[in-house]
Amino acid sequence: MLTLSAAIVAVSGPAYADTRPPADTFPVTIAVDAGDPGKPVDPVWRFFGADEANYATMKDGRSTLATLGALSPDHVYFRTHNLLTSGDGTPALKWGSTGIYSEDRDGRPVYNWAVVDRIFDIYRARGVKPYVELGFMPEALSTRPVPYQHDWRPGSGSLRTGWAYPPRDYARWEELIHQWVLHCIARYGRADVASWYFETWNEANLPQYYWGGTREEFFRLHDAAVRGVRRALPEARVGGPDSAGAGDDFLTAFMAHAQAAGTPTDFLSFHAKGQPEVIAANSLSAALRCVFSPM
Repeated sequence: MLTLSAAIVAVSGPAYADTRPPADTFPVTIAVDAGDPGKPVDPVWRFFGADEANYATMKDGRSTLATLGALSPDHVYFRTHNLLTSGDGTPALKWGSTGIYSEDRDGRPVYNWAVVDRIFDIYRARGVKPYVELGFMPEALSTRPVPYQHDWRPGSGSLRTGWAYPPRDYARWEELIHQWVLHCIARYGRADVASWYFETWNEANLPQYYWGGTREEFFRLHDAAVRGVRRALPEARVGGPDSAGAGDDFLTAFMAHAQAAGTPTDFLSFHAKGQPEVIAANSLSAALRCVFSPM
């Protein structure tokens, strides 16, 4: 039996930071039984992400992904925004684009996989797998497309422009997802894509930033996206809602909706902000209480 002594200092996270004075250091004793084989540890720290999808195609982005992939090749996942956002793939602050969807003069869908293929090719070449965020809304599908690209800067206010709104046609939104997953299967192989994770949007419980529709419209968006994924790949891992914390009652409402609608849900996802006991609506403990409390 090995006994270690350590000191723990309370520190604040960069977002939603706890404004209470830091606690004093205090002694901690850790007992280690080297003869006990213990239990398998699920590496929950293998998930990483960034706002800017096109960062992957830049020199520093490629280097970062290589470093992450080397931690545990093919067991590291990366999540990014803007994989479905309209544009030419030029990087910008808190922005990204792939130009994956447009429509011709007759209103027929046009799919362009070139930019998103390059992003995912870079992931896979470096031992990283996609944690696929199905978002944001292509300009041709947005119910409020103008203005489309935001000009956000630190302190300038809302990020929400045309990319953050529901689709004008949910069937076309679903078909876009369906065709994209079919394309990924053809490019990377069924077994590989089945090992990815798929979720819809980002923090739709923050309307000032990421979602311009109603909660019910988000649930409809999510259901259509899941149908699109599962029509192409029935064994795909799908989940959500990738909320900011529990989002007041957002996570609870999402779980109730998925249960009532029968929406396939292989995992629940949320973002804990700051320390485990920081601002109530965004804390790890609040979100876990929602997940494990009976509905």
